[in-house]
Amino acid sequence: MTDTPPHGHTAAQPDHEYSADELEALVREYDSESNFRRLVGPTAIFVTIASVALSLFHVYTAGFGLLNEVMHRTIHLTFVMGLIFLVFPRKRAHPTPRLWADSLIFAAFYLYILYDLYQALTPSGLRTGFTVVMLILIALTLPLNRKGADPEKVALRDWIFAAFGAGFSAYLAIFFKHIFIDNVGSPPEPVYMMGFVAIIMTLEATRRTMGSTLAYIGIACLLYALAGPYLPGILAHRGYSITRIVNHLFVGTEGIYGVAVGVVATYVFHFVLFGILAQMSGLGQLFIDLATIIAGRASGGSAKVSVVSSGFFGMISGSPIANTVTTGAFTIPMMKKAGFSGRFAGAVEASASCGGQVTPPIMGASAFVMSEMLGIPYNELILIAVVPAAFHYIAILLMVHLEAKRLGLKGLSKDKIPQFRAVLAKSWHLFIPLGVMVAMLLMQYTPFLAAFWGIILTIVFSYIPLVMRAFGNTSMDTSTVLTPPRLVRGFEDGAKFALAIGAACACVGFLLGMTTLTGLGFKFSAAVVQLAHDVATFVVAMDFTGMLSENGMALFFGLVFVAIACIVMGAGIPTTPTYIILASIAAPALMEFGVPLIATHFFVFYFGVLADVTPPVALAAYAAAGLARSEPMSTGTTAFRLSMGKALVPFMFVYAPSLLFVDFTPVQFVTALLSGLLGVLALSSAYIGWFRRDLVLWHKIALTVGGLFLISTNWIAITIGALLVLAVLAQPVPRATPA
Repeated sequence: MTDTPPHGHTAAQPDHEYSADELEALVREYDSESNFRRLVGPTAIFVTIASVALSLFHVYTAGFGLLNEVMHRTIHLTFVMGLIFLVFPRKRAHPTPRLWADSLIFAAFYLYILYDLYQALTPSGLRTGFTVVMLILIALTLPLNRKGADPEKVALRDWIFAAFGAGFSAYLAIFFKHIFIDNVGSPPEPVYMMGFVAIIMTLEATRRTMGSTLAYIGIACLLYALAGPYLPGILAHRGYSITRIVNHLFVGTEGIYGVAVGVVATYVFHFVLFGILAQMSGLGQLFIDLATIIAGRASGGSAKVSVVSSGFFGMISGSPIANTVTTGAFTIPMMKKAGFSGRFAGAVEASASCGGQVTPPIMGASAFVMSEMLGIPYNELILIAVVPAAFHYIAILLMVHLEAKRLGLKGLSKDKIPQFRAVLAKSWHLFIPLGVMVAMLLMQYTPFLAAFWGIILTIVFSYIPLVMRAFGNTSMDTSTVLTPPRLVRGFEDGAKFALAIGAACACVGFLLGMTTLTGLGFKFSAAVVQLAHDVATFVVAMDFTGMLSENGMALFFGLVFVAIACIVMGAGIPTTPTYIILASIAAPALMEFGVPLIATHFFVFYFGVLADVTPPVALAAYAAAGLARSEPMSTGTTAFRLSMGKALVPFMFVYAPSLLFVDFTPVQFVTALLSGLLGVLALSSAYIGWFRRDLVLWHKIALTVGGLFLISTNWIAITIGALLVLAVLAQPVPRATPA
């Protein structure tokens, strides 16, 4: 992972200014959630109007009161599902064999459940007509493209999908009283028909925005509910009819309109919109300037600027790829010029940018889901997340510092560091919206009300440069003013960036719904617990010292199995779906070992953050590689290894929940904090292979073992770990032999 020192520490490659089009192309290539069509003409006008309407709906309800949860979520999904098929292009102009295979599998599944539903419905002309229409809809899901078709162009098929996508949620909103009040518990047959449409369109929207992996998980959940009596052993259950499944998923808040979509519609959308408007008003550049002032002069200052600026930017953006591209356009060329290789520069930026999802006050969508699932007020979750976020960035800073020292790199020259007074004079007004929003969150106002005022104040205070110019102050940048055209663009982008996560959360509703219907979570938990105990029994039997206990080893292996599940699943789907799925079916397994609930969720959450730097689908790392002009896979591997310095941290949450302010005393907290910092330093040194000198193999082994011991709350284990680590780190540096 380490780099070869450059000759004379000259730039690896010349600095490069990235244009807005280049940055947009990178985001489109590596972030499927941002791969928007370039719309023109009446379609572009229609999408703009619908997107702005969706943003205004959320801003209004945030400030003046939410609707009842079902109505609020159905209106949200009406816009989201309708816009997805207009905004996102089909994946390929010329379908590949893989795309055909996927499409045929999904079409076969749709036909299977359509046949089951056809059998369950009362014979009538309505049933026949519905079946014919659905057969046509299923045929349209196949990648039958006209020769030379442009995937950027909205075809008739897309308009049909948009109508059906918007229609199934609009149906619930329009006939709300008829379905949820007049016929509660016994929905009429058209509800089952629209529920079937909802299943197809949710899976197709997920495929278009996220790829097939998450959609396959949705199919697997439905098949599991249907095939229960035929499954072996612990997986078996009574089985459910297609009408029961459709009713459970479509009517109420257990499935598609469950907690995941509720969180996006109630919290996430508002903060995504705030982040976009704040960045348009210049807050992103302010963060980069402040990071340069804070860290620029330190050893390897350019890389530390990358870490600090990514941390600042993460405060307003939970998107790791957007964070990577926004800050990386500035920091990656600067790191290469300072002497870091392109591979290492891209890896640092990608690894640091993933921390935005655990950085208060906004974090990522997963944090809002966690708040809802745990019933913990978001303002409390912000405080709990401070230590995890700090460990994330400390671990990366340590690795960057050690690498810079190993290469003998210096900080930035004085002329490249902005003057604090000049930055403050130019951008002081940008702190006010963020400060007010954070203050409101800490004062226990609802998150959506805090976001509402953050949005309003961002718009209002963006006009300060114009006001100051009227008084003769020309030092402030007036290009960041949110004029009506820029505000319309911001509202449109805010809606577009919320589309993919909306589809993903609707699809995750399949898993949540089937988990509650079949008890899948308890079955998975039982399997993990049993496997952990079996492995622990074997290991303890091999222990000749008698120091290991079966329960202790079972907990350790249970954590390892869940961590592996997080990393594997994170290699295929983004962080938020990964967190929701594993929090539903894997976190209960850790609770069986007596782990506090908040610690289990943070364990899953923290490992889920590694999704965007986990090869072979390390999307943030691949975007960084595009900026660094380095080989994507090696950049992803390096980013993953850079992240391993903080892989110890989730284990610390479990063994020392005092770090999450759970049942702790000051002594326990300080002990866990110090041992955790020493453990992270040990692993960082081991992975870099340097601490004041090059480390040999036995040094790295001792540091790794010592770091693992330091996560324990047992004083003997902590003492042994500390002695091992200090024995390596405290060794005197050999004197250079005179020439």
